[in-house]
Amino acid sequence: MTATSNIQPADGEARAPRQSRLHRLMRYIPLIAPVLLWAVPCWVLLYSGQHWPLPVRLVGTALFALGLIGMPLAMVRGHGRRQQDRAAIVGDTLLGTSWILFTWSVLLGVLLRLALTVVGVGESQDRARIVTWAVLGVTAVLLGWGYAEARRVPRVRRLDVQLPRLGAGLDGTRVVLITDTHYGPLDRARWSARVCETVNTLEADLVCHTGDIADGTAERRRAQAVPLGSVRATRARVYVTGNHEYYTEAQGWVDLMDELGWEPLRNRHLLLERGGDTLVVAGVDDVTAESSGLEGHRAHLAGALNGADPDLPVLLLAHQPKFVDRAAAAGIDLQLSGHTHGGQIWPFHHLVRIDQPAVAGLSRHGARTLLYTSRGTGFWGPPFRVFAPSEITLLVLRSPHESTSP
Repeated sequence: MTATSNIQPADGEARAPRQSRLHRLMRYIPLIAPVLLWAVPCWVLLYSGQHWPLPVRLVGTALFALGLIGMPLAMVRGHGRRQQDRAAIVGDTLLGTSWILFTWSVLLGVLLRLALTVVGVGESQDRARIVTWAVLGVTAVLLGWGYAEARRVPRVRRLDVQLPRLGAGLDGTRVVLITDTHYGPLDRARWSARVCETVNTLEADLVCHTGDIADGTAERRRAQAVPLGSVRATRARVYVTGNHEYYTEAQGWVDLMDELGWEPLRNRHLLLERGGDTLVVAGVDDVTAESSGLEGHRAHLAGALNGADPDLPVLLLAHQPKFVDRAAAAGIDLQLSGHTHGGQIWPFHHLVRIDQPAVAGLSRHGARTLLYTSRGTGFWGPPFRVFAPSEITLLVLRSPHESTSP
């Protein structure tokens, strides 16, 4: 563990200037983003090469202006101090709609119009009208499909993961990962129950939840979270906090998960034993925990591994993939994370990559450490998933040694 403390400050110093510039830029995004999200589609659909009748332009412009003003107001009322669920639903839906409309206005406004010009289709206004109807059609289809994708029970993604230090007795250990359920303004109690039913069909040895259970307090979202108490595992059900827990009352969620029979791994570990071999299952608080001001909450890997045999393989739960730098320095075998949602609405994953080393799937970091990043089980905010499907993940741990396990 000494190596971890030596590496981390140097890494932090190298990243400080870049992070500082990024943080300064991020402060202006809430002001700039809504204007771009609504103004660009308005220009492409109503003004760029168009000659719509005046009433059409006036009504269309009014609708875009209403979206520009209404979206941030609804989100402030929904996610600010008032916590009005209806306002949150309106604001989140407008946010998702504007993002999809903006994306395809840019793509089709440039690429389709260029293609039509190259092949000589119609006059300038004809091409502009084709682009307009194409953007509206694609947006409508993606909104409908994206809503259905967000609201359905996730498909199970199965993956075999070989860990060189895993003993033969643990070969075939079944680990189920759910994460980022984000119970929130849209009541998903029935969805939650169906997710848990699906998890129970997987006959897991270990079930993990890597945080962001909900948006709101444990008391407020309790009905949606209660089905988690029905999840079955032959060995253990373990949980770590995500950043969204620290937006409300994180300790309330820790207490509720404990009440529901899940073991909160707050900078601690437990041992999973089978066939004479042992796996260390460790967990840390989210990296935002310390800045929350809650006493005793912080991401402390050394504390999580305190007392564990360093020769044993380690499975680590950490909400954010970027914790893998510390995990790799400590020689962790496998880290399980969520947080990214796989981008949730394409092409947002490109922005996620600015902050995280991985967006989805299995990746290697350093000489030993594997990281699995889930696309998440639920969704945050906008009730849409576009080209980033949700998942319940079944990871079957494999040993390179001979095993008699099925």
